[in-house]
Amino acid sequence: MTSPVDSIARAAANAFATWSRVSGKRKGELLRAIAARLEADGEEIVRTANEETSLGVPRLQGELSRTCNQLRMFAALVEEGSWVDARIDHAKVDIRSMRRPIGPVAVFGASNFPLAFSVPGGDTASVLAAGCTVIVKAHPAHPRTSARTGKAIAEAVPKGVFGLVEGFDAGIELVRHPQIRAVAFTGSRRGGRALMDAVAARPEPIPLFAEMGSINPVFILPRALQTRGAEIAAGLHASVTLGVGQFCTNPGLIVADKAPEFVEELAKKMAATPCAPMLTPSIADAYRSGIERLATLASRRALVSGGAALFTADARTFLEHETLMEEVFGPSTVVVECDSQERMLEVARALEGQLTATIHADEGDDCAELLRVLERKVGRVVFNGYPTGVEVVPSMVHGGPYPATSDGRSTSVGTRAIERFTRLVAWQNTPDTLLPDELKESNPLGIRRMVDGK
Repeated sequence: MTSPVDSIARAAANAFATWSRVSGKRKGELLRAIAARLEADGEEIVRTANEETSLGVPRLQGELSRTCNQLRMFAALVEEGSWVDARIDHAKVDIRSMRRPIGPVAVFGASNFPLAFSVPGGDTASVLAAGCTVIVKAHPAHPRTSARTGKAIAEAVPKGVFGLVEGFDAGIELVRHPQIRAVAFTGSRRGGRALMDAVAARPEPIPLFAEMGSINPVFILPRALQTRGAEIAAGLHASVTLGVGQFCTNPGLIVADKAPEFVEELAKKMAATPCAPMLTPSIADAYRSGIERLATLASRRALVSGGAALFTADARTFLEHETLMEEVFGPSTVVVECDSQERMLEVARALEGQLTATIHADEGDDCAELLRVLERKVGRVVFNGYPTGVEVVPSMVHGGPYPATSDGRSTSVGTRAIERFTRLVAWQNTPDTLLPDELKESNPLGIRRMVDGK
C-alpha cells in the first residue's frame, strides 16, 4: 500500500522533470507570487504563529517581511541568471558547463523561526529557485502556521512542485525515500547527526545540509574592554537574551581578560531580565538541564528562575571540560576569563566549528593572529558588533565547519544558498539545438567565455 509520503515524493519527482526546465523569468514570477500570497494573508499568519510560539507580533511581522524579502531576492537572482555559472570553452574541443538542479529536496522546518527558516523560509526559496521540487517536513512547534503558509505556496506553484508532511516517522521516511536527492535541516546537533546517519545509510547516499547549533564566541580584547566595557556588556546582554536566547547565533561564550567590573555589569543586567516563555516545553526542559550542567563546572553569577543565566570560568577549567563548549539553547552565556592573550588564543584554537565569532578590538589591540585562528573555525567573523541578526544579503555566510553544520562549504542564507541544490554538468561537442539556453552562443546570459583557454 502506498504511503502518503511515498505519493508526495513520487509527485515531486514527476513535477521535477518540468520544473527543472522552467525559465528563470517564470520561476521569478512564481516566487514573487508566493511572497504576495503570504503578505495578503499576513495578519492571520502572524496571529496564528504568535498563538503557537509566543514570539510576539512585532517579531513575527518582521520575520514575515524577511521571509518575503528572501523569496524576492531569489526571484531577482534567477531572473538575472548568472548564478548558473555558465561557461563556454573553445580551447581544444567545445565544452560548456553550468549548474543544474539536483532533484526533489526534503526541507526540515526549524522551531525558532516559524516563517523565515520553516515552510516558506530560505531553504524552500532557494530549493525552488534552483529548479528543484521541495517537500517540507513541518516542525511540531507550529503546525497550524506551517499548514497556512504551505497552502499559500501550493496555490502559487504547479502541482507536485511543493509538498508538506508532518510527524517524526514521515520525516524519516522522507529522508530514506529513493526519489529525494538532498536534505536541508535546521535544528539540534542530535537531530542533525541522526539525519547524517540516515542519509549515509541509504543505498545511494545524498547530500545533507544540516545547521546544528553553535556557541558563537565573543572575544573582547584588552583595550576594547577597558574603554568600552559597559557598552559591550549592554550589547551582549541584549544579544544573549534576544528572543529568549532562541537564536542559532546567540553568543553563548564570552572570552576576555579578568575584569570584575565588566562581569558585574553584565550580571546585573542578566539578573534583571524577566522570565519569558520558550518555544516548546521540551526546549524549556533542555535549557534547564543545560543550566544545571554548566553549574557543575562554572561559577554562577546570575540566574533568573527559568530564565537568563550567566556563568564564569577560568581558561584552564574551560579547556579541560568539553562540556563547557556545548550549546545551551536559551538566554545564557559563559564568560571565560583569561590572564593573557596567549591564553585567549588557546581558547580560540580549542573551539569546535561555529557559525560566528566576534572580536571586539580598539586601536592598539593586536588581533591579527586571533583572526587567523577564527577564520578556520567559523563561517562569519563579526568585528565590534554582535552575532544575532543575520542579514539577508548576497554576501552573507550562515554556515560553518562541523559541528555548526554538516557541510562547512555551504550557507543557508544569502544567494549562495541556491548552490546547495545544484550539481555541475558539462556538455562536450553538443549540437546547439540541444543545449540549455544559457549555454547557447546567442544567449550570453551569465556566460564566462574562455576562448582558446584564456
